Amino acid sequence: MNTILLSALSFSWLVFLFEGYLDLRQRKTFKKSDFPKELEGVVTIESVVKSRAYGLDKNTFGFITGTFGQVENTFILLLGGMPFLWYTSVDIVSRFGYSEANEIMVTCTFALLAMIYEMVVHLGFELYSTFVIEQRHGFNKQTLALFAADKLKAIGLSIVIGGPLLAVLITLIQWGGPHFYIYVWLFLVAFQLVMLLVYPTLIAPLFNKFEPLPDGELRSAIEALAKSIGFPLTKLFVVDGSRRSGHSNAYFFGLWKWKRIVLYDTLIGQASVSEVVAVLAHELGHWKMNHTVKHLLIGQLHSFVSFYLFGLFISWTALYTAFGFSSQPTIIGLILFFTIVMGPVDHVLGLLMNVLSRKFEFEADNFAKKLGYASELKSGLIKLQVENLSAMQPDPWYSAYHYSHPPLLERLKAIGKSE
Repeated sequence: MNTILLSALSFSWLVFLFEGYLDLRQRKTFKKSDFPKELEGVVTIESVVKSRAYGLDKNTFGFITGTFGQVENTFILLLGGMPFLWYTSVDIVSRFGYSEANEIMVTCTFALLAMIYEMVVHLGFELYSTFVIEQRHGFNKQTLALFAADKLKAIGLSIVIGGPLLAVLITLIQWGGPHFYIYVWLFLVAFQLVMLLVYPTLIAPLFNKFEPLPDGELRSAIEALAKSIGFPLTKLFVVDGSRRSGHSNAYFFGLWKWKRIVLYDTLIGQASVSEVVAVLAHELGHWKMNHTVKHLLIGQLHSFVSFYLFGLFISWTALYTAFGFSSQPTIIGLILFFTIVMGPVDHVLGLLMNVLSRKFEFEADNFAKKLGYASELKSGLIKLQVENLSAMQPDPWYSAYHYSHPPLLERLKAIGKSE
């Protein structure tokens, strides 16, 4: 077996086995029958039991889907699934008078076939997750018709947006010469900025209904909060999240002086006015402390460096031949580089980003406390934890590896210290 292919498979299986070990540690926490002393006075026994049952179901399902995915990817690599799909795409476009030299046409066909394969093979898992697990625990509100409509919309958007995006990327890489990474990076920055404007106004409304938050106590309190910290709030929406799920959320988005806040109707129904405002004080703390900008800058730096390094590997023939390719298609080079070469690096960077993200979460909690929302934030976080059946007492190794947010008890403890 080729050394490069063997190294890729070895790393993949090492990660799978390690994450499987962490899943087993987490599973043990869900199988406990005692009531943790740390949760006394915080949540009820009934809440803990429900949370553990939901966590156990998701843990089992995750093990099955994870094992399936790992075995599937291994066979795809060993049996030459990627080159088969690529040269099948070449054969398809040749029937319409195009050759492999028309790389954009072949690439779009390859991406379409890959999307169809992914949808067909994994559709059963998605249906089971939504209509069995989520349904069993009271979260799913979707009908099969709505699920199908969402799928069709997502496929349409992937074609309409993904096709031209791939075409531009390939053109820039082929046209840009040795400094193509600069042009690719600048294009991706511009694309992301455009999507920040397009997604909330044109794409998100295809899936959910956004309505202005009615006048009243909640709207007045949120506007007062935004004004007190200088947040440039232009619009305030409530979204019909309950149409699909019982899970709740709140977020803000927008560029520069045009910020919008979105509240899930489930959140409004689960928490009091003061608790919703406290949760938003936390979210706006991310804005005030430039956490969003810092994440954005780190992401752009990572993108720039990654494409620069890709430029060093793009002509590495051994990388292509190791996975069964006799030619060097641009899209295949991108896939192999970002999964095989950058995969281990991004894995480590992901762990470091989780550490940074948890630090930012503590800072945002502290920001909300300084505004006087300590008790409301505590009760709001507890309600969100209970209503979403989140893990009450996760395994420390599991949470350190997977969580971008600190566990509930750690956040409550930190809030108490800062009061």
